[in-house]
Amino acid sequence: MTMMRAVEVGALAPDLAGLSIVEKPVPTPGPGEVLVRIKAAALGFPDLLMTEGLYQAKPPVPFVPGMEGAGTVAAVGDGASFAVGDEVIVGGLTGALAQYGLYGEAAVSRKPARLSFAQAAGLRAAYLTAYVSLVRCGQAQKGDWVLIHGAAGGVGLAAVDMARALGLRVIAVASSEDKLARVDALFSPERTILGPTGFREKVLEITGGKGVQIVYDPVGGDVFDESTRCIAFGGRLLVVGFASGRIPEIRANIPLIKGFSVVGVRAGEFGRKFPDLGRENIAAVMQMAEDGVITPTVHEAVPLDRFREAYGAMRDRSVVGRTVVLPHG
Repeated sequence: MTMMRAVEVGALAPDLAGLSIVEKPVPTPGPGEVLVRIKAAALGFPDLLMTEGLYQAKPPVPFVPGMEGAGTVAAVGDGASFAVGDEVIVGGLTGALAQYGLYGEAAVSRKPARLSFAQAAGLRAAYLTAYVSLVRCGQAQKGDWVLIHGAAGGVGLAAVDMARALGLRVIAVASSEDKLARVDALFSPERTILGPTGFREKVLEITGGKGVQIVYDPVGGDVFDESTRCIAFGGRLLVVGFASGRIPEIRANIPLIKGFSVVGVRAGEFGRKFPDLGRENIAAVMQMAEDGVITPTVHEAVPLDRFREAYGAMRDRSVVGRTVVLPHG
């Protein structure tokens, strides 16, 4: 096969106006590179932001979106340690919404055997973010209370799953009763709260007035502001993202008086700055998946021709877990 189908961002525009399906040549792997036949690609909120140029990383146009996927090795370049037919997970800034993707070996991991390709596609980015957030940045200890906002979304639901695996006590916040019921059925957090705001009094009641040790916030805006009022002394408020659209600000006297830390989380950059720890992080997530203590949730899997539906469901906040696109489906 010399040509492949792929979603391409031809222009940065709202409402997915700059996206289309195109035919492109199948790339050839060079030294240390791996060509992967993508069987499933998971969409995350950054993939949506990139279509409008609103994400902090701005790949040059045109580009194939898709930060993570799973598939089988189709070809390898000189020096690559993978073999044709290996089942793998891939991660990068772009490239997964295509029938084939070319990756450096460092961006490729072996797929945990117990996961389907659709599940595995949604493992790397969301769960690595959860692990770096809770373990590295949040310094979580077994028994800590953690408040997880956007708990039904991709990174939020992964954080609920990861927190439960780490032995933390989870308070999950989501925007509808239906979403909370789904989160509860999947991972049984200690408590659920209807949000996105109005949670402060309930959190303080649950924690006996002390507040939570960790806040996991991929939402920002008013959610961040209210979180500063129910975090424990010595707590860590983890800034994961700004899905609300507003980047919050805080006066320095607030964390000073209340004795908490505001910690920014960039899981990928953490691994680039600290390569040894980065490899440990990925290995830990993969082992947890292999052992069955974490399991990615697939909201829906759709063929490539329906990619707009997948993006739209994520934009409309109707997804619980990850929406997956099947390039060969």
